[in-house]
This record gives sequence, C-alpha cells and structure tokens, in this order.
Amino acid sequence: MAESPVPLLRVHARHAPWNARGLAAHAAALVDSAGVKPTNASARAVPSARAVRFYVANGLLDRPEGAGTAATYGYRHLLQLLAIKIRQREGQTLDAIKVEMKETTGDALERRVATSLAPALSLHVDPVQQSANPVASWRRIGIADGVEIHVRDDSPAASDETLVELRDTIRRQLGI
Repeated sequence: MAESPVPLLRVHARHAPWNARGLAAHAAALVDSAGVKPTNASARAVPSARAVRFYVANGLLDRPEGAGTAATYGYRHLLQLLAIKIRQREGQTLDAIKVEMKETTGDALERRVATSLAPALSLHVDPVQQSANPVASWRRIGIADGVEIHVRDDSPAASDETLVELRDTIRRQLGI
C-alpha cells in the first residue's frame, strides 16, 4: 500500500464521542471487516460494552470522561480497543497487552492499528467498464459478506471520507 492508512483510520475520530455500547459497536465493525479473530480461545472476536467496561476496570483502556451512563469515550479509546483485539489475534494475553499499552505512545498506537487494519480501511478500487461510458472507472466498497456498493470515480460521492461514511452508515443500518 503506497499511502499511509492512518488518515483513513482518523476518519473514524469524527464519530466520537461514544458511550460504551457505541464504542464497542464501532470497533466491532472495524474488527469484523478486517477479519480479526483472536487466537486465544477465551477472547471474543468483537468487543462488547461489557468488555469495554472490563478493560477500563483492568487498566487496559483509559478511563472515560464522566461516569456511569454519562461516560464518553474518544478516538484514543477506539485505538486502544482495536489494539487489544489486534494483539489478542496475535496470541497476546491481557496482562502482556496491558504492559504494552502503558509503554506505547499515541502516535505509535495509531500507526500500529492503522497498519494492522489497512485492508479494511482502504477502499478497494476496481475499474469496471460501463457500456455507456467505457472510460469510467468505479470503486467497489465491501459492506458485508455479499454486499457491496459501486461508486463511479467522477461522482461527488467518490471521496475517501464520503465513501467511509457511506460504508459505515450502511453497516449501522444493517446492524453489523
């Protein structure tokens, strides 16, 4: 991949702040689209709101702003949660991940997560010939298994930010 996937990951920051359930759902969508599956049998593939609270209580995630139902989580929390799932996929224990999280700067965490999720963050571009306009090229954006959208490159909706937002909106509507 020629371009850095970090800007594509940063697009997700604008969805913050989240409550625990929203953070878990957003992370779950990214983890699911990237095919992140933990090798540790006791770890779940996608995070839940309960897991978010567990990770906070055990020092894996920073404390949220506020408390109880008013607690909100930001972009750094998303990065931390994604990093936990990525490291679990690589076979790390929560204790080892906790030590790593304390030693990792925000920039390094963001680069690591973006690099690991790059295939899910990048939008696959496929040239598709259209009979009415043979030189048009199209972007194919995978939404879920068996679901994709096609956007012509010269469309106003073809910007990376718009496509990521469109993909995320459709996933939310589908409950993925």
